[in-house]
Amino acid sequence: MQRDLTTDDLTPNTHDHRFACGTCGADMRFAPENGALACDHCGAHAPLDTGGAQPVRELDYRAALDAQLPHQDIVEARVSQCPNCGALVEFDESVHADECPYCATPVVTDTGAHRQIKPRGLLPFALPESQAHDAMSDWLGRLWFAPNGLKAYARKGRKLDGIYVPYWTFDADTTSRYSGQRGDDYYVTRRVTHNGETKTIRERKTRWSRRSGQVARFFDDVLVLASHALPRKYTQGLEPWDLSEMEPYVPDYLAGFRSEAYSVTLDEGFTAARAHMDRVILRDVKFDIGGDRQQVHDVRTDVRAVTFKHILLPVWMAAYKYRGKSYRFVVNGRTGRVQGERPYSAWKIAFAAVGLAILAAGIGYLVAINQPPQ
Repeated sequence: MQRDLTTDDLTPNTHDHRFACGTCGADMRFAPENGALACDHCGAHAPLDTGGAQPVRELDYRAALDAQLPHQDIVEARVSQCPNCGALVEFDESVHADECPYCATPVVTDTGAHRQIKPRGLLPFALPESQAHDAMSDWLGRLWFAPNGLKAYARKGRKLDGIYVPYWTFDADTTSRYSGQRGDDYYVTRRVTHNGETKTIRERKTRWSRRSGQVARFFDDVLVLASHALPRKYTQGLEPWDLSEMEPYVPDYLAGFRSEAYSVTLDEGFTAARAHMDRVILRDVKFDIGGDRQQVHDVRTDVRAVTFKHILLPVWMAAYKYRGKSYRFVVNGRTGRVQGERPYSAWKIAFAAVGLAILAAGIGYLVAINQPPQ
């Protein structure tokens, strides 16, 4: 029986993500625009402390399932679960009540600790909040059917929340044996008669032959969202991520930002990764079979040397409540790519429908008056 990696037999490590300014004592934040710690109170800057950073390395999947990871790979965080979307959001100890950055639901923080596998790497924020806000405003501006009130509210509203979203990455070496059939098309010519008229037609036929073989592929960094708080269509829309620029995890990057604890367990994450792998392997098998058409009857895959990482990816997020309904917008903290819910204005849709009807009637009238008399 597999054990959960958050059980109490793991020794936690705690980290403080607050960094006091050496000049005035206020909290410093990580500044994406210059890659350093910055103090908004006095303007002082300080370099990141990356001296103790461990390399971004893979962890053994089987050892993790058996709860045999070294203690230094486990961390304890103070998190609260949103009662609406279920996000496990990390809060500073000084914060006792706040809003969920995913859905704007009020959250009362608790003193509970969440033990989890420590992040091995992250992509730091590269886009300042002001640029992310501009990207979101531009995106909203292109949604013609969105209510004007929401556009104005979002543009003039509060700042976006910067949050590190949890992901799993998986590596695996695979070998797959398959059986199936290859279809090669050919054409025959025949004559058909219909209503007294005879025509010559070319008819496609397929010649099938049995095939079997083996394909192999190494999968590197199969990315799986480790959160239930955001719809996958949003996070997939933020891709691609430049994972080659991954930095070793150090708490300095989290200064001034929030991070979410993973709610998708490691084995659930690997199940999703295997589904992706199987789709790629099926494509490889069809390519190996060749021909014009393929039928795959059976694929047996041997998966070896499975490793993984827990990583954090940067997302700017806004959750706005407008006329009693929540709307969420997310911005890739590296590229500025925007995704979100697309609200629709009923009066704009009605106006467009009336306009199209008038336009169609006008075109019909012009066509009618230009018709030659019978």
